[in-house]
Amino acid sequence: MEHKTERGNFGSKLGVILATAGSAVGLGNIWRFPYMAGENGGAAFILIYLVCVLLLGIPCMVSEFIVGRRGGTNASRVFSKVAMESGRKSLFGAHLFPKFIGYMGILTGFLIISYYAVVSGWCLQYVYASAAGELSGDVNYITKYFEDFSSSPLLPVVWTVVILVLSHLIICRGVSGGIEKASKLLMPLLFVLLLLLVGSSCLLPGASKGISFLLKPDFSGINRGVFLGALGQAFFSLSIGMGALSTYASYFNRKTNLVSSAVQISLVDSLVAILAGLMIFPAAFSVGVSPGSGPSLVFITLPNVFSQAFASMPTVGWAVALLFYVLLSLAALTSLMSLHEVLTAFCVEELHVSRNRGTLIVTVLACVVGAFCSLSLGGREGLSIAGQSLFDAFDFVTGQIMLPLGGFLTCLFLGWGVSKRIVRDELFTGYGGSEASRQLLFSVFLFLIRVVCPIAIAAIFLHQFGVI
Repeated sequence: MEHKTERGNFGSKLGVILATAGSAVGLGNIWRFPYMAGENGGAAFILIYLVCVLLLGIPCMVSEFIVGRRGGTNASRVFSKVAMESGRKSLFGAHLFPKFIGYMGILTGFLIISYYAVVSGWCLQYVYASAAGELSGDVNYITKYFEDFSSSPLLPVVWTVVILVLSHLIICRGVSGGIEKASKLLMPLLFVLLLLLVGSSCLLPGASKGISFLLKPDFSGINRGVFLGALGQAFFSLSIGMGALSTYASYFNRKTNLVSSAVQISLVDSLVAILAGLMIFPAAFSVGVSPGSGPSLVFITLPNVFSQAFASMPTVGWAVALLFYVLLSLAALTSLMSLHEVLTAFCVEELHVSRNRGTLIVTVLACVVGAFCSLSLGGREGLSIAGQSLFDAFDFVTGQIMLPLGGFLTCLFLGWGVSKRIVRDELFTGYGGSEASRQLLFSVFLFLIRVVCPIAIAAIFLHQFGVI
């Protein structure tokens, strides 16, 4: 017997913005964005990134919103449902093509949650380590601390399970009672912590050099690689192509203005990324640490930065480090929630089980595969693919293949396979303005998703493999 369940909805416009922004705001903003900016010229990279968000990120986000709200179901079925309503007979409206996009989004979400939960668990360990004063020492000590911890067979797995259970407790309470309520609490708290840390960092001696680096553009080092890197970061940061945006949009009501929501969410996401830079670079410059420290920035470089920058005020340094890793954990949790919901909605609607059971299925599977991802970092036999650890393989396949491909196919599907009537209807539901402004917006949007976005995403994809 099928289990009947009523789909939830977000209860307010604020809930829509905070929940969807929470999906986008994650480790990509606070970890990846600063080191990308540091390696690619600071303010010049940020300006290019913002242009990419405007021309690529927002149209792609609106595209997923249109498909999600119109279909009103989970990511695996939503493309097929919209294709059937559109009635197109072309390749892009055929049955197999939308099914492929949908199921690829589900698979992408599962692979990401499996290794993302591992990194999220590291954040919790560093909250504990900061509180216990275990991160005070020179860079060699901190490097060894991270290497020993990340390759441990037990502790990282425990933290992976802990953060997945936290996500589980939120998701099983539903859309308005779980995701929306948690987002209304976690996102403001994240901003408060971020502003406190920005203030602490900017007051350090020599911090002005870091602020100048971040806010004063220098285009002398800009090349094609920097531009494509900014495109890729915009794509990564906004959670495009993993089924999260279309799943959340399926809970939007008909009063939600998709265009303004996408703009507001992108602004929040970009603001968090820039504030993260204002938190990290002034502190780094104040102690002479290179801003281009790479992915090790968060877990190796920053503990050393905090220790040196606040050497004369150890209690303040302890508090700053603790708040930073709490902030990082909150950002990781809000993104983890969205991935969890993508998979839970799939289980509930395709396996016909209750939300509690669907959430449990996702949590257990993610814990098992996440444990294998964590264990693979210790160089254990049988946990590698093509010479890469399971963790690195999942990261590579999703970040460099599946996410760009998902965004690319979504743009082709909406731009060429869905009737203009559906696109126009969803685009302007809840939207004011004159008929002339509507026509201009529709023409620009259609051009972007039909031509500009596919070409830009294809460029990112080819750049990842060194073709261009």
